[in-house]
Parts: sequence; structure tokens; C-alpha cells
Amino acid sequence: MTYKTLFLDIDGTILRPDHTYASSTKEAIEQVQEQGMLVFICTGRPLHEVKELGEELGVEGYIGYNGAYAIYEDNILVDEPINQNTFEQFLAVAKKNNHEIVCYTSDKNYFTSLMNPVMKNFSEVFQLKNNRILTQDVHSHILSLSLINVPPEQAKEYEAVNNDFYLSEVIVNGISNCYDVIRKRVNKGEAVKKVLQHIGVEPEQAIAFGDGMNDKEMLQVVGEGFAMGNSNPDLFSYAKHRTTSVDDSGIYNGLKKLNLVE
Repeated sequence: MTYKTLFLDIDGTILRPDHTYASSTKEAIEQVQEQGMLVFICTGRPLHEVKELGEELGVEGYIGYNGAYAIYEDNILVDEPINQNTFEQFLAVAKKNNHEIVCYTSDKNYFTSLMNPVMKNFSEVFQLKNNRILTQDVHSHILSLSLINVPPEQAKEYEAVNNDFYLSEVIVNGISNCYDVIRKRVNKGEAVKKVLQHIGVEPEQAIAFGDGMNDKEMLQVVGEGFAMGNSNPDLFSYAKHRTTSVDDSGIYNGLKKLNLVE
């Protein structure tokens, strides 16, 4: 099989808990690019916060906001804001239960609170810099959102808002009771399919690496889906392969399994 495209999640896949990446990760990316493969970052993070990392790694394209926005060669391939009415229903549930929300647009991060210690910690862990307080004028521009400080027994209230959404727990050191809100029709997998269609690559010629439940659709739509060794255990059933952890050169070792790196 000739592989043509590689999709990489960031947190827990490219980046280790200390926000660094292994030299083997960069080496692996360079080696597959020398073979003509296109490399895409595919993350839940907002893209305006990951461009520096992408430039360091020399990636060719980006999928962000858990699949709500994708760009390649200055062409916007996906741009799917959340329905404003639905977003405001999530906001009402959060307000009722004293939860917090971080919302992401194409150029900023909007917080329901900037002073709450839980929110400050979230911002530090995910290195969010372009932060503002949430205002109503951006309600129609929200591409994705994270629910903060939500006890597991209260998470179902959000799932009851709309059947087109599900919650994906964020499992990162220093973060607890936090969920990404994922749309069943707008997610990493759907974005990957649109990117592949645009560049004329068959799904069997694509590879993806991830570690969270927000990666499950992505791992299912490509020919070679790898779950990192540090993945949410529920993810393994959605992946064709299991590689080593992010602390143990998981991307490099997975690509080596396919004889793509030396």
C-alpha cells in the first residue's frame, strides 16, 4: 500500500504532558514527508493556538475544533459553527449548575469566567493565550466548546439538550470533570473525509494517530488507525492498531510498524 496522508492529534499524541514532543516524532514526520506524504494536525484545539506548533513540525494542513474547521493551502474545506440556539441551551444548563464553558471561534477563545481558578488552570494546561470573556455577539460564531467543572452525574443534562451531540471526556494531567462537546455530524472523522476528497486520496491510503474518544471517528475512517498506548481505554476498540505511549515514541513506533520510518 502506498500511503499518502497522515493525520495527527496533538495532546497525548504529538505532545507529552509537559507540552514537549519527542525528537523521534519530528523525525518521523520528516521521513514520511520525504516519501511524499501530506501531514495534517487534527485536534480539538482552536487552530489560532496551534499554528506555531504546526510550523515547527512543518505540517501541510490543519483540522481543528474537533473537526468543525479545516484548512489546506489557504483553502477552507470545513467551516461549521454550532447552531446558535443549541449553543445557548448548553449555556443555560451551565449557568443553572454553576459550570463553566470555554468557547472557540476562528480567532479567539471565549470564557464564561476568566477569574475562576479552574478556568485559569484549563487555560494554562492547554496553553490558551487569546482569551476573552464570552459576549452575546459571538454566539453565532462558536465552532466548538469545552464544558468545565462538570461532575459526571450532571453531564447527562447536556446530552439531553440535543441528540446530535455527545460528550468526550478530556483526559489530560491536571484536568478533571471536563468534556469536549462533539457533534455526531461534525467531528474529526467527517473532516478527514472532506480533506481526503479534496486532495484526491482514498481513505485506505491515510493513517491517523489519536488518544481520546474525540479521535474515534478519525481512526475509523482511515486505512490505518493507531491508538496511542496512553489512550482512553475505550478508544482501543475503534483503532486498527495500538502503538506505544506518547512518552515512548508512539507515532514513530506506529509508522515503523508500517515500514514507513527507519
